[in-house]
Amino acid sequence: MPNTESALATLRPDLGASFMEFDLEANRRGLVAQQVLPVVEVAKPAGAFGKIKVEQLLKTSSTRRTPGAGYNRGSWTFDDASFACEEHGWEEPVDDRESKMYSDYFDAEQISTMRAYNHVLIEMEKRVAAAVFNATTWTSYTTTITNEWDDAANAVPITDVHGAAQAVFDQCGLWANALIVNRKVWRNLRVCDQVIDLIKYAGITDPRQGNITTQTMAQVFDLDYIIVAGGAKDTALEGQDTSISPIWSDEYAMVCRVATTNDIREPCIGRMFHYAEDGSQIGGTVETYRDEPKRSDIVRVRNDVDEVILYVEAGHLFDNVTT
Repeated sequence: MPNTESALATLRPDLGASFMEFDLEANRRGLVAQQVLPVVEVAKPAGAFGKIKVEQLLKTSSTRRTPGAGYNRGSWTFDDASFACEEHGWEEPVDDRESKMYSDYFDAEQISTMRAYNHVLIEMEKRVAAAVFNATTWTSYTTTITNEWDDAANAVPITDVHGAAQAVFDQCGLWANALIVNRKVWRNLRVCDQVIDLIKYAGITDPRQGNITTQTMAQVFDLDYIIVAGGAKDTALEGQDTSISPIWSDEYAMVCRVATTNDIREPCIGRMFHYAEDGSQIGGTVETYRDEPKRSDIVRVRNDVDEVILYVEAGHLFDNVTT
């Protein structure tokens, strides 16, 4: 029989709103998953779709029409691709007694929501980082850096990035528009002699570190976006001493084409598919329900997504970026 003591979960948009917009919260934490793999909303949790073949993107043919004749027509061939969204979520209990004990110091419900959000966001970030900074995926499209980018005097990151952008163009006929690095690599780039020299020569900005923004660096590298990942994770098991490391490795950097529209036909490195029909929100749906035996309210944050790499040809991976 149904458990009549358990109430149904209640949507809590008020708690979700307390953390501003999802994008702002993610940016504050240095989480870049949705910038790297922009979201596509889907009507089903899983499905197949046609991915235009790379060799079809730049096919050319005559457009000339003679009197009395029809116009030439194009046709496309597709590769099969698929997505399968999975539900992700985390719950945090809000004990009745503890909530009252500490009510003068903080709102226990909001703190629990923040903790649940953090779990969902960090796990999403880890999945995207593992998919993109992956030498196995980009086996044929990887360059090992000779002069690591933390060698300020000898590193040539501009030369490296320009070479990778050209490689992406040669691979798929599209120019790369983004460089993805973690914050440590970003800080190293800002003090590289080659970067500083170009900034001084071009008069883009004052070359002091604090004045070199991602927009400045995008100009330096002739790209639209510099995506700097700053999220961290604790790799220690429960009960062990904390071991903090970046989610995005400082051994890798990616030059690639990221999507700029929500059109699934736009060739890009990949997409994040989101299934909302079950109440999911991309940043996380907040719900609460009652666990009476433990005298606690349970805060749950959940979403329903799949991260898919679409065109490996649209990316070029660097390894050995940092000594």
